[in-house]
Amino acid sequence: MRVLVIEDEAAIADAVGAALTNAGHAVDRLASGRLADAALHDHPYDLIVLDLGLPDVDGQDLLRQLRERGLAAPVLILTARDDVHERIRGLDGGADDYLAKPFALGELEARIRALLRRGQPSSTQLAFGRLQFDTATRCASVGGESIDLTARELAILELLLRRAGRVVGKQQLFDAIYTWEADANLSVIEVHVSRLRRKLETASAGVVVRMLRGLGYRLETGRDD
Repeated sequence: MRVLVIEDEAAIADAVGAALTNAGHAVDRLASGRLADAALHDHPYDLIVLDLGLPDVDGQDLLRQLRERGLAAPVLILTARDDVHERIRGLDGGADDYLAKPFALGELEARIRALLRRGQPSSTQLAFGRLQFDTATRCASVGGESIDLTARELAILELLLRRAGRVVGKQQLFDAIYTWEADANLSVIEVHVSRLRRKLETASAGVVVRMLRGLGYRLETGRDD
């Protein structure tokens, strides 16, 4: 999943970014509302973490403008403003959750997992062929045996599992696992998919990641030909 953190306190932005990156998300960090507004014009995000006390714009106003423009991604407000009226205003203004500073990173991660599950099946378990994937623990397994996958391989696998049987474009996979600061191009997806394909085959997962030239990749049951 790709997450945008809009936070001008560098220490908090770094801590949140590191925690979410370790959880397998691609995280972009920006310190102003103006830059965030521009980024949201150009990139799709699965979730936004928004500080209200930005240096150039009030976060409440930015959120309202984004919702009026059609932003559908869930938004978690992260702020030192802990007044109940501010919380009500934020939730009424389009936020999906509200977390006051100081906060525990574990709670932030749990709230983000809950927001990302909305609109998804209530179970944390995804299954296809003999493959099992737990979205809470970020563990893929076959017959109870874990498959050793990197964070990016896990992110690709989850995206393919959620769209099993449907084509997922190479650009969509790239956007889900790389930030704009990454020194990489689309060809790196072929490398990740190739390694993922070999690991699934070695584990006898009963699924294959099939490439459809010019379209993308599709997770199918059966064996690669």
